[in-house]
Amino acid sequence: MHTLKRIALGLAVFCAAGSLLAQEVDPVLMQRKLKFEKSVTKQISLDYLLYLPKGYQKDKTYPTILFLHGAGERGSDVNKVAVHGPPKLVKAGQEFPFIIVSPQCPEGQVWSVEALNLLLDEIEKDYRVDQTRVYLTGLSMGGYGTWALGLAYPERFAAMAPICGGGESITYLLNKRDKVRGPMIKDMPIWVFHGAKDPTVPLAESERMVEMLKKGGNKTIKLTVYPEAQHDSWTETYNNPELFEWFLKHKREK
Repeated sequence: MHTLKRIALGLAVFCAAGSLLAQEVDPVLMQRKLKFEKSVTKQISLDYLLYLPKGYQKDKTYPTILFLHGAGERGSDVNKVAVHGPPKLVKAGQEFPFIIVSPQCPEGQVWSVEALNLLLDEIEKDYRVDQTRVYLTGLSMGGYGTWALGLAYPERFAAMAPICGGGESITYLLNKRDKVRGPMIKDMPIWVFHGAKDPTVPLAESERMVEMLKKGGNKTIKLTVYPEAQHDSWTETYNNPELFEWFLKHKREK
């Protein structure tokens, strides 16, 4: 059994002292750390940025986004995570109705499904998460992580949006046969994004996943291809309010 240890790195200067579950907090990015022992000899640590909506209250629940960054933002400086995606928009002053969790992958590693799953456990325990409205998205390496986590644990997410990523067929095929997860994967709303001229992750990576899920019976999956975009297909995606409106349209049955 894993031993979880949560260590706070500190709050932004605008955050009032005391419990994060106070009646209200300002919508700023806060730094956090999750540590857990994978075995006697191996410990995994995840730093993450946390955004709580303006007027966050303990007597209501909130839709939540888990955002996974790309390979360039790995390391030990968690502020690098705010270079792209939702945390970038928050840093620029944009407000959201979501709790937004943006972990940082350690240097030289790729996203660990196990670590991310444990992180979600902690977030749902410590914050007012509406567990029927948890959304998953990521770009590049985070797009691969989105596919991996979403297909491994479809019961956790109401919808997901992988950007310029790809996935392992075996993950889909194994979980498709699961009596519980199989139907959830089939029904999960998925919106995939990719640049047609991507030299880093070929468009075929997204097309392959979309076609595989369509053949498996998923009728809600859709693919948006930007004809002139190269690897950066995430800026246009996250700058479009339609993505966040689309998330909010979806709610997972308990």
